[in-house]
Amino acid sequence: MSAGVELVVSILRTRTNGMALHKMPLYAWYILVMALMIVFGFPPLILGSILLELERAAGLPFFDTAKGGDPVLWQHLFWLFGHPEVYIIFLPGAGIVSTLLPVFCQRPLVGYRWVVLGVLTTGFLSFGLWVHHMFTVGIPALALGFFSAASMLVAIPTGVQIFAWIATLWLGKPVYHVPMLWLVGFLIVFVCGGLTGVMVALVPFDWQVHDTHFVVAHMHYVLVGGMFFPLMAGLYYWLPHFSGRMPSVRLGRWGFWLVFIGFNTTFLIMHWTGLLGMPRRVYTYDTGLGWDIPNLVSSIGSFIMAIGIGTILLDIVLHFRFGQPAKTNPWNADTLEWATSLPPSPYNFVSLPDVTDRHPLWKDPGLPHSIARGEHALTTIDHGRRETWGSDPLSGKVREVIHLPGNSWWPFVASVFLAVLCLSLLNKAYWLALAATIAALIVLFRWSWENGAHPAAAPDARTQPDEPPLHSRTFDGPGLWGMGVTLLANGTLYLSLLFGWFYLWTVSPDWQVPQQFDLNSWLMLASAILLTIGTLWMRVIPARLRRGNSSGLLGNLGLVSIVAIAQFGTLLWVLLSANLNITETAHDAVVFVILAYSLIHCALAAICTLLQVLRVHYGYVGEKAPYEPVVVEQLWYYNLGVLWSAYASIVLFPSAWGGA
Repeated sequence: MSAGVELVVSILRTRTNGMALHKMPLYAWYILVMALMIVFGFPPLILGSILLELERAAGLPFFDTAKGGDPVLWQHLFWLFGHPEVYIIFLPGAGIVSTLLPVFCQRPLVGYRWVVLGVLTTGFLSFGLWVHHMFTVGIPALALGFFSAASMLVAIPTGVQIFAWIATLWLGKPVYHVPMLWLVGFLIVFVCGGLTGVMVALVPFDWQVHDTHFVVAHMHYVLVGGMFFPLMAGLYYWLPHFSGRMPSVRLGRWGFWLVFIGFNTTFLIMHWTGLLGMPRRVYTYDTGLGWDIPNLVSSIGSFIMAIGIGTILLDIVLHFRFGQPAKTNPWNADTLEWATSLPPSPYNFVSLPDVTDRHPLWKDPGLPHSIARGEHALTTIDHGRRETWGSDPLSGKVREVIHLPGNSWWPFVASVFLAVLCLSLLNKAYWLALAATIAALIVLFRWSWENGAHPAAAPDARTQPDEPPLHSRTFDGPGLWGMGVTLLANGTLYLSLLFGWFYLWTVSPDWQVPQQFDLNSWLMLASAILLTIGTLWMRVIPARLRRGNSSGLLGNLGLVSIVAIAQFGTLLWVLLSANLNITETAHDAVVFVILAYSLIHCALAAICTLLQVLRVHYGYVGEKAPYEPVVVEQLWYYNLGVLWSAYASIVLFPSAWGGA
């Protein structure tokens, strides 16, 4: 999830000057869509895991039918993640194909805009297909028809990309280096997997082949064809960046053909055994069922593929010692990563060039040398900070200089505590897990202290006369976007929780509403009103800073902090006084999780606001460094939406339902 947020913010906000969205490399488009799919696709799985752990550890019956839960809810939460995950795996591979194919065809990719539209459409449609993994669960016929049609519809944007690749091959002059072999193998294997995907999207056919080896074959053709083959092409293509040397052509070709032949021998025949009824997830079977010889052929194919993988690994190991030294831009590529030395220096680029074309190295082959001579932007190095451009997300024009975090032990210490947290949960040491969680939060807040106008973050805040100001001296920057994208992910998790609440109300076969539900709705309303007052007050603070007025900043933040503490205390009392039987009914268990979720986020907002008070006191936030209150303001807005929607769901909806 952290990687998804980081990738979205980096792609949108740190492009080089002039690289507008319509001039971005296609690989950046693919990774942007993939990262957004992570942001929206992983939270349902995270929520499902949290609920499952609460059920196992504390007995909260979210999936227990006897207490009002429903195990099918788990399937929905899992597959809300599970199907986008297929495209999260596929899109980076397809991005490699769209990047490498023009290089080895020596011409731009046909239909740039159509490919971008296809990628965006694929990402969007992938979130409406999750039920096609549940056709045999007992879904209503109308839903089966809808999700079957949507599953076939997603083949259209994928087909657009495939035809763009074929057209590029047709109109170009392909050079069949080793990476190109993997690209051709990808086209063959993935198209076969896509065709069987359309077949299993048909409900009657899916009923016949569900949980057979036909599905195993389809999955491997899609995932191995869509991810592994492009990944190997990319590995051979970018290998000089790791070693400065070129891989062996002979070993590379042997490795490809052994893998290609072995893979198809292994998995092509599984379509046949699946149609003959061979079940998946069964490790043995009786003889005489017609599966003996096909399985023997598959086994032979797997050994051939394993030999191919071994050949590739041997090639990679040997090339570090015996490979020919790579010259600058050895493939005659068009993208900027080949403007560095091979292997790249730790700082990558001495200077950052302007970009006015989708193929900068084809337009200016001398760009690697002019970058190395420092003839472009951001060449000053004596200010004691790491920096890059902060660009407009649409036009790519530079707006500020982003100064990046320096060396610190705090992230490593936080990662140690997070590792203890995960291991403690696995070993059911829950008190140790709680202690590790608190310790990790303390360390992360301590790391965040060295930020913005803190001397450790920017020892010298001056910029060159022709450069814009540092991002921490403006009202924009990566943290603002990082908070926004993180809250999008967080909101997806919360909406998944509300989905579970309404799903159980309407679908669970034994849903039980307690006769005595002691939640103090008036106190919860008072908490929501306090949060509204605090949010409106918090809104005034950045507005005054934008007008250049920092008077009363410390006092206003202090008063908002008091409101936050009062609101948190009120909501905590609502939870403690509710007398919820969280282990007896799924109703009370879900109410508890919704209230606890809001409570945790209100506590987080209070802590962040109190930290702002301290940072104003130390001079890290003020008229000259007004950035951070704008970031914290977003969290207040988010909490306001969460608490009011929780009030509507827990208090107003049951009243309306009961009245109906």
